[in-house]
Amino acid sequence: MGIEIGGSIEKVNGKEISYNEFVERYLAKNQPVVLTGLMDDWKACKDWVFDSGKPNLKFFSTHFGNSKVQVADCGTREFTDQKRVEMTVSEFIDHWIDAKECGGASNSFQEGNDKLVLYLKDWHFVTEYPEYVAYRTPLFFCDDWLNLYLDHYRMHNDSDTCQENDGISCSDYRFVYMGAKGSWTPLHADVFRSYSWSANVCGKKKWLFLPPSQCHLVFDRGFKSCVYDIFDDASETNFPGFKKALWLECSQEQNEIIFVPSGWYHQVHNMEDTISINHNWFNAYNLSWVLDLLSRDYKEAKEYIEDIRDICDDFEGLCQRNLAANTGMNFSDFFIFLSRFFSANILQLYCQLREEGISVWSSSKMAKHLVFNLASIRRIALKLTSMDVVAGNHGFFLDLMETLDDPNFLKLFIDVGRAYGKIHEQQNCSCDTKKAWMVEFLDYSSHIRNPEDFVKFIDYSVAKLSASFCEENLLLSGLNNWPLFEDQ
Repeated sequence: MGIEIGGSIEKVNGKEISYNEFVERYLAKNQPVVLTGLMDDWKACKDWVFDSGKPNLKFFSTHFGNSKVQVADCGTREFTDQKRVEMTVSEFIDHWIDAKECGGASNSFQEGNDKLVLYLKDWHFVTEYPEYVAYRTPLFFCDDWLNLYLDHYRMHNDSDTCQENDGISCSDYRFVYMGAKGSWTPLHADVFRSYSWSANVCGKKKWLFLPPSQCHLVFDRGFKSCVYDIFDDASETNFPGFKKALWLECSQEQNEIIFVPSGWYHQVHNMEDTISINHNWFNAYNLSWVLDLLSRDYKEAKEYIEDIRDICDDFEGLCQRNLAANTGMNFSDFFIFLSRFFSANILQLYCQLREEGISVWSSSKMAKHLVFNLASIRRIALKLTSMDVVAGNHGFFLDLMETLDDPNFLKLFIDVGRAYGKIHEQQNCSCDTKKAWMVEFLDYSSHIRNPEDFVKFIDYSVAKLSASFCEENLLLSGLNNWPLFEDQ
């Protein structure tokens, strides 16, 4: 069964659009785009690539050869993904060079899948080599709550479901991918339904995209199984809607960065020997995608073990543990994540008002950005109050005073300010000043045990901030009436 191509992805010179233009045209509208001109000064583009455009494979063996990485066998399916094996970077490079000397794999999608083609994926390069600054995250992607958070906290801490080095609850979502011509990735939507960006250091990729409005077409009748390879025979019996799907096609060249929006299913093929840098990330604009995924996966986890409810001493706890194991976080993790980010954002806004006065409310792009974040978190918190997703001792619990005393929170708070200062070209006040104001502002003594408590904490904090600086509660009004994006 063939596929129907209905369009292509726009390409834009990243040097010719502003951050706000990128947000308005692509981020807020959840639309993909290819950006050029943003990789000129990357160290990776000099060290990892020959002048000819071919990958400098020996450089990796020499400098990073002992790293242990996960490698996909592109010709072997295992459940819903390709079979993974662990090897060192040197072993992977040796296999790649040996395969090239033997003639390499076919560039045909179908024929290439029958060959032994290995694809190094999800290498946590930044975490492993922090001193080797291979690249700088482009400004458009710096509002990255996921990786900012994971630099200071683990997303899930249950030792029963999360090992120190497992692939789901990992240290970050910044990856290097390396694959020979013919390597590929099956059809999927990204982890957490996050945004992602992928930069081609060398090589060429072919992307096939399906927008969220059509993604139901690639699932079976029970919406349990997704098409694995869109170029294979997706039978009409198993996938009755597949032939109706209208795909967008994109050819990504060397030194181009593609922005992949939330919920877009995509399949990717390396048309040449390729090295890419990839981040998964989310922020205020796509929190609803994360919540929707958690809700769906929670429902599935609960239905899957419903038959043991009567004999299980802690059924809800088991549901939450399964959710974390399958998704990378459960609802308690999500609540804690939201509360810490809300606290960091409200404190950043408080610092801005203390530093510059109420005039900042109408003049500062950074202040408006922070208020948008607060409004988005409040909206998600209100949604959570109407969802039956936590029970018993498995609900949300956070001691705010302990949070303020946590050195990791201070680091998160400082990094959030640094990120928004970079985005909006605005200088931040000193770390010591921020610490003093942080303690002064957050005197909320109650614990947060559920979504209702979280909403009360949000409203208390905003009201206090508003009362401190705005005679007519302009900030509170702005939060409640902030023009949020439409639900996807």
